[in-house]
Amino acid sequence: MNTRKKKVAFHTLGCKLNFAETSTISRSFPEEQFEKVPAGRKADVYIINTCSVTDVADRKCRQAIKKFINQSPDAFIAVVGCYAQLKPQEISAIPGVDLVLGINEKFNIAGYLTSLEKKKNGEIHSCELSSSDRFNTSFSIGDRTRSFLKVQDGCDYGCSYCTIPMARGTSKNPDINTLIKEAVSIAAGGVREIVLTGVNIGDFGKSTGDTFYSLLKELIKVNGIERYRISSIEPNLLTDEIIDLSAGNTKILPHFHIPIQSGSNNVLRLMRRRYKREVFADRIKRIREVLPLAGIGADVIVGFPGEMAADFQETYNFLENLPLSYLHVFTFSERPGTIAAEMPGKVNHNEKESRSKKLIALSGSKHLEFLKLNSGHTASVLFERTKSSGMITGYTGNYIRVEYLWQTSLSGQIRNVFLKDISYDGRMNIELLD
Repeated sequence: MNTRKKKVAFHTLGCKLNFAETSTISRSFPEEQFEKVPAGRKADVYIINTCSVTDVADRKCRQAIKKFINQSPDAFIAVVGCYAQLKPQEISAIPGVDLVLGINEKFNIAGYLTSLEKKKNGEIHSCELSSSDRFNTSFSIGDRTRSFLKVQDGCDYGCSYCTIPMARGTSKNPDINTLIKEAVSIAAGGVREIVLTGVNIGDFGKSTGDTFYSLLKELIKVNGIERYRISSIEPNLLTDEIIDLSAGNTKILPHFHIPIQSGSNNVLRLMRRRYKREVFADRIKRIREVLPLAGIGADVIVGFPGEMAADFQETYNFLENLPLSYLHVFTFSERPGTIAAEMPGKVNHNEKESRSKKLIALSGSKHLEFLKLNSGHTASVLFERTKSSGMITGYTGNYIRVEYLWQTSLSGQIRNVFLKDISYDGRMNIELLD
């Protein structure tokens, strides 16, 4: 009888939420039956956790699937996650795919692997989502220097361009006590920083009558965790209470990533966003009042249907005049089944690329200004556990990347540093203070 452990590899595409879920899924595999190996090695089973936020994400998913099929033609290929939820038939038609699981089914993937024989066609298990879907708790541990803790899932916002509600369902969250227990488990593993993730984390509490602010107040009481980073939060859900808590408690890092998507109220209306640009500007002003050196990033979409040249210029001017630290710029990607896919006023490819380049350049200048603002100040840095070209890198609380000559003793540690000057590649050179 062959008792050799099967080698299983995991590959994740997309957001921090996906990384948290992949880590949780990997821990569900019985250790007596499976050996976890890196995705770059030969394996008996490959689990590919997918993203579908843009057509580029879809293409990367297909490329990853085909790469692992070619890497190990006899391996069992399972594709899970958002892309699998939205387009299961498309994935199952790829020769070599054996199993396709939707957003809820993937958490029971080990139960579907009763046989690892290759299949003629990919077997699909992807149920329709409903408001009664349960929250699947997830957090990462052992994979990176910091842990991603999933505090919320799904979305009740009906943005005209977005497929996330179709892929993940309505907003849902666990109770605070459940998340406190998970934070305690993470702390027991020696992790010092937790990144709070979700689809719309500012909506935390809809399922339980709580608020995101009340969750933060309880999390900071957990011993062992020294830093909490808020991954992304909508401007209309970023309250003064949350900002003030960050200003008054060193555990809540002074780093806010706030999606605006457009600086034109006309385009925000077309996008069906739930705020106007004035709300975003007010939040930036409030942060800067109490946290002058806070890192503040924003997501922006260019080339949305109906975005005229004047709308884009309005966006550019608006962002240029705000004290932001960086921008994440996305070129509009038409998603089947969304309202935006049927909207008039399409922007041609070359114009979208031109607008994207202008905002990327603006982001670069904003980031350089932010680094200069921080030069000469002290900060705490969590150093990574990896070595690159003889250097160790890390991030300050306000999300500045620094580098230093490799020292094993720094790996995974939080140290106070002096921010000296800016290196050629946009990192900051530092001096250790303790």
